[in-house]
Amino acid sequence: MVSASKEMAVYCFDTLTGHFTGGVIPPAAFDDGEFPLFVTWKKAINGGEPRLRGCIGTLEPRPLITGFKDYALTSALRDRRFPPIQAKEMQYLECTVSLLTSFETAAHYLDWEIGKHGMILEFTDPDNYRRSATYLPEVAAQEGWTKIETVDSLVRKSGYVGPITESMRRRFHITRYQSSLYTMHYGDYVAYVKRTRGMAPLVGGRC
Repeated sequence: MVSASKEMAVYCFDTLTGHFTGGVIPPAAFDDGEFPLFVTWKKAINGGEPRLRGCIGTLEPRPLITGFKDYALTSALRDRRFPPIQAKEMQYLECTVSLLTSFETAAHYLDWEIGKHGMILEFTDPDNYRRSATYLPEVAAQEGWTKIETVDSLVRKSGYVGPITESMRRRFHITRYQSSLYTMHYGDYVAYVKRTRGMAPLVGGRC
């Protein structure tokens, strides 16, 4: 079983660094395979709580090497919720890579565990419009949400703005899943590059 690893996070940092410098991206130091995957960027300044800067991935299996290369950039530069990450922000970033596993159909909308399961929510709204949204397993715990708060937040994430009723919740289709994840801070990435390549990255210095 493949697990998320330090080398995968390094590859995402390498990819974003290469985007800013125009340099060649070093070869991936992990075996390829196919998994649903996500790349999450967060930013923390002066020891503050890391704040989301981009999170995009795929629920369909993708080759790991091309998948992480694509989504490292997509999540950093093209998450519509945030402005694109700039080179001057690199020193404040942390990267989390997630491999999604163990997809199961939940018996009902509360048939999942906070901190263990991510969810794919699918439903048809009162206007007969099909909607869907997902949260990774760590989201509900990080936000301090209850199960109902998590589900209702997913409904809003899907774009539905009408009333959410208990009868509606009972009609939701929930697919739960688990993930293997690894988080790396930029400082750890710099230390890794110096140790393994004898050099420092070309971006991320103080402005």
